[in-house]
Amino acid sequence: MAAAIFWLIAAVVFGILEVMSLDFVLIMLAAGALAGAGAAAVGAPLIVQAGAAAGVAVLGIFAVRPIALRHLKTGPTALTGVDALIGQRVTVLEPVTPDSGRVKLNGEIWSAQLEDAWDPLDTGATGTVVAIRGATAIIRPY
Repeated sequence: MAAAIFWLIAAVVFGILEVMSLDFVLIMLAAGALAGAGAAAVGAPLIVQAGAAAGVAVLGIFAVRPIALRHLKTGPTALTGVDALIGQRVTVLEPVTPDSGRVKLNGEIWSAQLEDAWDPLDTGATGTVVAIRGATAIIRPY
């Protein structure tokens, strides 16, 4: 029973250290220590306990850890700032040419320019934002 307590203490220590490192290695060692504790609890010899601990830890590091890291690092991507404006529809407030103009974009008035090779847009027309350069929306007809 003393061996099982040793393995449980090791699991707790690895778990606490994992909270500080957040690398998903020490938590796999903690899982291995729990496997060693389980083997000790059923009366397995020390070599079997160590084998169970090592086997579970290695399996966790090479099989479970990559999956956990992939899920941790790939979350929903949200566009923010000017990146969120690309593709938005605009309403022309003052005629837009390749050099100047004004549009309403997300409830705000923006300076605008036409993307190359488009005819000027008159007041009331709609367009789509293709880029933002400084404080100017580059648009094309919708």
